[in-house]
Amino acid sequence: MHSKFDGVGLPPPALPVAIPMTAFESNRSRLSVAPMMAWTDRHCRYLLRLASPSAQLFTEMITTGALLHGGRLNLLEHDASEHPLALQLGGNHPEALARCARLAEERGYDEVNLNVGCPSERVQEGAIGACLMASPHLIADCVAAMRDAVDIPVTVKCRLGIDDQTSDAFLDEFVGTVARAGCERFYVHARIALLRGLSPAQNRSIPPLRHDRVVALKQRFMHLQIHLNGGLQTTDDVRAALQSCDGAMIGRAAYHDPLLLARLHQSMHDEAWDLSAHALLEGYRPYLEGQLHNGVPLKTMTRHLLGLFTGMTGARRYRRVMSDAKRLAGNDPTILDDALVGLRERSAA
Repeated sequence: MHSKFDGVGLPPPALPVAIPMTAFESNRSRLSVAPMMAWTDRHCRYLLRLASPSAQLFTEMITTGALLHGGRLNLLEHDASEHPLALQLGGNHPEALARCARLAEERGYDEVNLNVGCPSERVQEGAIGACLMASPHLIADCVAAMRDAVDIPVTVKCRLGIDDQTSDAFLDEFVGTVARAGCERFYVHARIALLRGLSPAQNRSIPPLRHDRVVALKQRFMHLQIHLNGGLQTTDDVRAALQSCDGAMIGRAAYHDPLLLARLHQSMHDEAWDLSAHALLEGYRPYLEGQLHNGVPLKTMTRHLLGLFTGMTGARRYRRVMSDAKRLAGNDPTILDDALVGLRERSAA
């Protein structure tokens, strides 16, 4: 079952035709876009899907409380084009997570992922996210409950460790315990998380990247799927990750430059897939206008377009026009036409 927005805003003929869902196995996508709070909402995911027909997409982390007690089932809405699509949950109660996993399966999600990697203080206050790495048996109970409740894959996203629990022995105990409960796929952010004294942004930069530790983890758990996350910025980075791990997960690099996903799809799946920023925006516009008709504010969709023309002549003016609060408040889609005036590729030096 999909949302009431299914099928709205199909790309025009100028945009390359997406690969049908039957052309690949959704639960085995080797490239994925990380769940990012306040970023990977359904409007962002629609744009990213236009850029890549093959990458697996993730929702933002949605807490069990928001779904079960806050009445926020609208958070599960998505467009049919977003598949393969995973719901990332934040929670620590097996029964609540199982109920939310069932909601995800009923609404057509392809995977349920448990967040065991977010280091924010707000998340820690709810005893969810990265702090749960200290309780592998609780995570195992959560995974087992979700596995019993649904037929779709149940996966975990984690860090290399937390605070003073950062050894390979600790990581192996965590992964082994959770795997025995039925988790076969781990998305591993290649940094530890320092839960005291660092902000989430600092936890994405100060603890050193250790891709080598994720690769070594894969070598120790050859029977599991280990996907490398963290610091992947280019097609070469992703290619290297895929040579040593089962999958690569990219985050902010894809958000700031959706065409990175198009280049990755081209190199991995379809040499003919040659997508420009203008074509991507042209494909997104019918969706944007359809959502405006449904009452979605313009600014909630255009904010995902700000980085689309980075590096082109006129990009600064484009961002300035697209950030005009007064025009955005008027929900007038012609702001796109005005923003595009003067944009062109820069001449080679």
